[in-house]
Amino acid sequence: MSINTPVPDYELEETIELTTAEQVRAISDPLRTTILGLLHERAATVTELATAVKRPKSTVAHHVKVLTDAGILRVVRTRRVRAIEERFYGRAARMFYVGLGRSGPDGVPLPPDFNDFEVAAKESTPAYDAGQLRSFIRHARIPEERAAEFWQQVDRLVHDFDRLPRAGDTTYGFTVGLYPILDYPTLPPPAEGE
Repeated sequence: MSINTPVPDYELEETIELTTAEQVRAISDPLRTTILGLLHERAATVTELATAVKRPKSTVAHHVKVLTDAGILRVVRTRRVRAIEERFYGRAARMFYVGLGRSGPDGVPLPPDFNDFEVAAKESTPAYDAGQLRSFIRHARIPEERAAEFWQQVDRLVHDFDRLPRAGDTTYGFTVGLYPILDYPTLPPPAEGE
């Protein structure tokens, strides 16, 4: 199916920082992250989401409730179908992030977010097997400030990717990361005169 509409088709905040353990746990479930991904395209009902993920409507309704209770999803519109009011759910924000090394408002450390690379490794295996995986890994010994500047550039690229119109027949995954490696080997300083 090919559509070409603004992404998504409802108003939402640009970014929201997740500050409670409830919120972090809510996005740490693979089915919930799939639901969030689908809602990047457009608002959807529980029935539409259940059809898309091939799971029972009751299961999807439970996960939608968890996300809604955590403030990550919200009802963006409704419509009357016979005697029932059907709810369309959408994301509260285009981008959610967990502050690094932060505690919640109560001072309790937030649980770790799920590992995006673990998810990407599972999703990308068929593409790798088919010779269709585009990826690279590079290492650079740089100051922390330079790493922060670089991450801001990457963040802009991620936001650009999120705003792309959904106009193709294939869904692509896009994973990026920046992490310190404490035990990566380094060359000794050059000898004097070199």
